[in-house]
Amino acid sequence: MESKVVPEIAAVCGLYCGACGIYLATQSNDTEKLAQYAIRLNQPLEETYCKGCRSNQKTAWCRECKMIKCAEEKGVDFCGSCNEYPCETIKNFQSLMPHRAELWESQARIAEVGAEAWTKEMEKHFSCQACGKGNTSYDLKCPACGNIPGNQFAEKHQAAIKEYLSKMSKS
Repeated sequence: MESKVVPEIAAVCGLYCGACGIYLATQSNDTEKLAQYAIRLNQPLEETYCKGCRSNQKTAWCRECKMIKCAEEKGVDFCGSCNEYPCETIKNFQSLMPHRAELWESQARIAEVGAEAWTKEMEKHFSCQACGKGNTSYDLKCPACGNIPGNQFAEKHQAAIKEYLSKMSKS
């Protein structure tokens, strides 16, 4: 891996782990919410806790991430540093869910300002503008104070988020 300091919540693919419901539930020790995620992911509760992409405690799903393994093999910290970027793996990954909409922008921004500065920017991007609480990519309304939107990301991508959540509620 490259020698720069990379926060545990700066994912290899360009996701900000601080906007993940599993990460936020782990941070607040919300076992009820973690149990809901465990059921949705069809994995045991004890394998659902996650402290970020680069931590030693990742949810079972994240431990299987192809991009983490690939980055380790290639000696890069982020997919954007790879000479094969964007590969089919990350293109497919990005296309599947709304919370992945900004991967290309994130990779470019990480290259420009570094992972630590980008992480600070993402903390603001995913925080409620009214109360400052960090929220998930899918929080159209802040769970803490009710502000709409829950964060800048949700405001920017609300149409795709609403469509995705509607599909999820029907399945």
